[in-house]
Amino acid sequence: MGNTVIFTDTSFDAHTWHGHVEQAARLVAIRQALDTSGLHDALYHRMPTYAPDAALDAVHTPPLLRQIRQMASYGGGQFDSDTYVTADSWDAARLAAGAAIGAVEVVVGGSARNAFALVRPPGHHATPGRAMGFCLINNIAVAARYALRQLGLQRVAIVDYDVHHGNGTQDVFYDDPQVLFCSTHAAPFYPGSGSLSQMGDPVAAPGATLNVPLPFGSGDQGYAQIFAQVIAPALRRFRPELILVSAGYDAHWTDPLGPMVLSVNGYARLNRCLLDLADELCDGRLVMVLEGGYNLEALGACVVAALRQLLGREPGPDPIGEVASPEPLSEIAHIIEILRARHPLLM
Repeated sequence: MGNTVIFTDTSFDAHTWHGHVEQAARLVAIRQALDTSGLHDALYHRMPTYAPDAALDAVHTPPLLRQIRQMASYGGGQFDSDTYVTADSWDAARLAAGAAIGAVEVVVGGSARNAFALVRPPGHHATPGRAMGFCLINNIAVAARYALRQLGLQRVAIVDYDVHHGNGTQDVFYDDPQVLFCSTHAAPFYPGSGSLSQMGDPVAAPGATLNVPLPFGSGDQGYAQIFAQVIAPALRRFRPELILVSAGYDAHWTDPLGPMVLSVNGYARLNRCLLDLADELCDGRLVMVLEGGYNLEALGACVVAALRQLLGREPGPDPIGEVASPEPLSEIAHIIEILRARHPLLM
């Protein structure tokens, strides 16, 4: 019960578009960092399988799934300027969702304490009917719904610390009281959703969405305050049976896309908070699913630190270091104040 499982596959590399920031080199960098970390033999490595059609249908519309499949069969194309499909993308996307499902299965089934699905393409921007933001299928949403409908869970929490708002995940579960979706994200920033006022459907699922839009320049101290004063109390109130993490590392200070200044150690503090909450609330059951992160060195370092923590070890030294810049802490304190006054899980 104490083991950590990773689900990944080199076939994800086939989904890559020349010159695009979301490319095969991301997982290659993670594999290289893992190979030099000394962790390889401590982890259980599992090959993912394709997500069942029913699991995809439980989240996405038939026209979207048909469009991805057809675009791949024609050799590829683009949904928009950000989001591409290659001949191999339909298989890669189904396998990424299947990896997230597999990670949830081993953790809920008790054969692993926790797991990390190291996948691409990422998923959290994919809405029920639209591929966008590098994302084709919403991997973590597919896994969460599978946990509820196929594995018998009643309450699942998703915490998304990618620098971008997980608009797709929010859309999937906005009216579902069984899923608490929490997102910390830069604002205003792509995709423009995730305001404080979006708290779940007011009739069907009040409080089931918790958005924390953060000012540019937020880093280790600000994020730690948010997790201690907002995310942790909300999770304790909701009492999930499983915590899923949309693990996006584009809030690292070196990231070419993100305007935040988290360090590897800063991310590790967020993971520590979530692992402690999983121990407290749901027998340690926690699954991480890779989302963004586009500085390859930082991406590899953040994933290795997270895997050390999943194994019950210290995250280790931060190979990149922190950036010395003042954080907008007064603005962050104001956001916390507003959420405490308005959000159903914090009042």
